[in-house]
Amino acid sequence: MAGHPRELSGRPIVSVSPVPVPATPASELPVSVRTPASGPTAAELLDFVRRTAADAALIASLPLDPEGRTWIRLDGPGGSEAWLIGWPPGTGTGWHDHADSIGAFLSASGTLKEHSLAARLPTDGWKTLELTEDIDRSRELTAGQGRAFGRHHVHEVLNESTAEHAVSVHAYYPPLPQIRRYSRTGAVLRLEQTESPEDWQ
Repeated sequence: MAGHPRELSGRPIVSVSPVPVPATPASELPVSVRTPASGPTAAELLDFVRRTAADAALIASLPLDPEGRTWIRLDGPGGSEAWLIGWPPGTGTGWHDHADSIGAFLSASGTLKEHSLAARLPTDGWKTLELTEDIDRSRELTAGQGRAFGRHHVHEVLNESTAEHAVSVHAYYPPLPQIRRYSRTGAVLRLEQTESPEDWQ
C-alpha cells in the first residue's frame, strides 16, 4: 500500500510512511533550525515558553471559561507570536499544522495530551491522505513539560481531564501565516480548511 495512490470517495489518497524518530524527547533535542530571517530557534522558543509558564502571576491572570478555550496574546522573543491559552476540561484543537512556522508549547498547569504524526506530509496538492502504520505518536505533558517542533508539524492537543482546566504557553516563528485544519477517520487524514491570521486574532 505504501507509495501507491489510492482513491476514496473520488479523492486521491497518498500513503505516508513514518520517518525515524529519535528516542530522545523532542523537548530535549538541540533544535537549531532557523528561518531565512534568522529568527529564534525552536529551542529558544521552548526556553521562552518555559520561562513564561513559570510566571505564576501571569498564569493566574488568564480568565478561564468552563465552556471554551480562552487566550491572551503575548510578546514573543525575536518577533515571534506567542499565546497563553486556557483549556476547559474535555477541550482540544483538532488535527492541524502551523505551515512554515516552527514552534514550542508547554503546559503551565494541568495536563495536556498531544497526538502527532511522525512523518512529513506533502505541503500542498492533496486533499486526502492514507496514513501508514506506526506513524502515530502520543505524549502527555504535565505542568512544566513541553516540546519544540519544526515546520509542518501535524498534531492535535487535548485536555482529557473531566474536571481540571489546563493552561499552556505557545510560541511560533515566523508569526503564523496560516493554520491548516484536518479531520481524521482511522488512517485517513483530510484537509478541511485553511485559516489565516484574521480568523483567530
